[in-house]
Amino acid sequence: MRLGASVGPNVAASAVWRRIISSRFEELDYQETRLGPISLRRRIDPQLHVEIYEVKLGDEFLMSSLFTVAERELATLGLAASRGEHLDVLVGGLGLGYTAVTALEDARVRSLTVVDALGEVIGWHQRGLLPDAEVLNTDERARLVEGDFFALMRGDAQFDEAVPQRFDAILLDIDHTPRHVLHPSHAGFYTVDGLRQLRAHLAPHGVFALWSDDPPDAEFITVLDETFSSTRAQVVAFPNPLTRGESTATVYVAT
Repeated sequence: MRLGASVGPNVAASAVWRRIISSRFEELDYQETRLGPISLRRRIDPQLHVEIYEVKLGDEFLMSSLFTVAERELATLGLAASRGEHLDVLVGGLGLGYTAVTALEDARVRSLTVVDALGEVIGWHQRGLLPDAEVLNTDERARLVEGDFFALMRGDAQFDEAVPQRFDAILLDIDHTPRHVLHPSHAGFYTVDGLRQLRAHLAPHGVFALWSDDPPDAEFITVLDETFSSTRAQVVAFPNPLTRGESTATVYVAT
C-alpha cells in the first residue's frame, strides 16, 4: 500500500481493535529465570474497570493485585504480635510488594530487609514498573536483597554485614502453602528442623508469620506448636470480585 493511501474499513477497524487491546493489556516484562519464565502483566478488566497487575511463572499464576488483603494482613498481624519500638523486619518474597509496603507503614519498623530469589522481580520495583515501587525505592529503611530465603535460614548462605543478624519479625510469602511449594527444595523448611533453623534468626520474643492460600492445616499447626511458644492460625476473608463471593487465606503467627 502506498504511503498516504486510504485504508479499507476492515483494516481500519482492525487497527482500532489492536489499540483497544493494547490499552487493556500490556506485558511489562518477560524474563527467563532459573525457576522458569516469569512475566509481569498489566491489564484493565473490562467488567471491573480496574487496573490489575499479574505475575505468572510459566503457565502458573503466582499473584494478582486484585487480591492483596491477605498479603497486607501478613504484615499487619505479624507486626501486631511484635514487641518493641525499634523493629528489624525480614520479608521473604517480594512479589508485588504489598507485604513490604504495609510493613513500612508501621512507624516502629527500624529496618526492612526483603529477600527474593529472582533479581528480575527486584528489578521490576527498581525500574518503577509497579504502583508502590516508589515506596520501596525511596524509604531509607528498606533494603531489597537477591537471595535464597531458605538457604539463608539454613545457614547455607549468609546475609551481608549491613543486614541485622536477628530479626524481631520474619514475614514469609513465597510458597502457595506449606504443602504446595514452588520448588521441592523448600519442603524441608516446613518441618520442625526447618523452623528451628528459622527461629535461630529471631530476636527474643520474635515473631514468625506465614501466608498460605489454604485453610488452616492441623498438621502444620502441630509443627509450629513443637517449635514456638505460641501459635495461631488466622483466617483472612476478602471479597472476590471474579466470583462475586468471598475467598479466604490463612496467616499463621508464631511467637
